[in-house]
Amino acid sequence: MLKFDMERRTARRTSVNLKAERISGNKKYNVFIEDISETGIHLITAPSEAYKKYIPDTEIDVRLLLPNGERIKLRCRIAWSFHRIPPEREIDSIGLEIIDPPLQYIDFIRTLSGAAN
Repeated sequence: MLKFDMERRTARRTSVNLKAERISGNKKYNVFIEDISETGIHLITAPSEAYKKYIPDTEIDVRLLLPNGERIKLRCRIAWSFHRIPPEREIDSIGLEIIDPPLQYIDFIRTLSGAAN
């Protein structure tokens, strides 16, 4: 099982507020990206029975909507997940490892990280 913590992260994370879709078969579920790096994504979504399907090492697809309107489909592996109840709303929180990120995605992250400096 994959375990990620702050010490093991090799890529710098950038806080964002991006829309995305989690794709499961023919169904699409709206999710939000809280932080992002070249190798991983932290997404949040409304709580649902689907939370029980966020099992570590399971592969899922995420379609990221870039600010310029482009979409990038990413193949990911679930690293961790948990159900959290912050003061304002209940959410599912999922950490993903990106499998073979496409060049378009890497370019986007590098541009985003450069803008944050």
